[in-house]
Amino acid sequence: MMDDADSEIKRFAEAMLKAKDIVVLTGAGISTLSGIPDFRGNGGAYTKDFKGMRVEEILSIDFFHSHPEIFYDWCKDVWYDLDLYKPNIVHTCLAKLEGSGRIRGIYTQNIDMLHQRAGSRKVYELHGSPAHNRCVKCGKDFAYDAVAPTIRKGEVPHCDKCGAVVKPDIVLYGEGLDGGMLERAFEDFQSAEMCLVLGTSLTVSPASSLPNLALRSGRKVAIVNMSETYLDDAADFKLSDLKAAFETLNGML
Repeated sequence: MMDDADSEIKRFAEAMLKAKDIVVLTGAGISTLSGIPDFRGNGGAYTKDFKGMRVEEILSIDFFHSHPEIFYDWCKDVWYDLDLYKPNIVHTCLAKLEGSGRIRGIYTQNIDMLHQRAGSRKVYELHGSPAHNRCVKCGKDFAYDAVAPTIRKGEVPHCDKCGAVVKPDIVLYGEGLDGGMLERAFEDFQSAEMCLVLGTSLTVSPASSLPNLALRSGRKVAIVNMSETYLDDAADFKLSDLKAAFETLNGML
């Protein structure tokens, strides 16, 4: 006999399989299942001072331009070791759902590139990622694997075409999000049949407002997150155990 939690997980999985048009928002709670620390959690890399400086200062666009050596000294062990981690069951299950035509798009606040490594193609990185790194002068694009070894050695990557510094394609403090991507997100969350919120407490804007657009548009909303969110009471589903929910869903695919 199933308990209430198992019954709700099964009901969630059945709803996911019935849905034909799902838009997804993902956050750090997915990454932690792969062993990646929660950068913004207690004791996370974004909350600790580095060489007597606040990380918010180091991760500003102005600081990057003036002190790229300190910037890369900080991020070499945070952003440029992400290839050591592997996709987990949430990533792979979402890729299967996309492969069956159910996923309209995955909007992620994560920069770890694990959705793509799991096989998802309709991925929109709201905060960017180090998958691409661009010369600040000529705009030449360098893949993660092209710059990671240099950065791990404690060196600043430079463009092999013009010699200027190369910047990760991650939105830093003082930079704006991609306006075109946000417009697409606003449209998708208002028009998709179902909104799936995974591993985020919905505290960072503007991503936090996207599921509310779905609710206000009369769409179904499912939230799977360990901690509470401001939309829990209004959601059609609120589960806390990501791993259990997706193990059940994966077994039904």
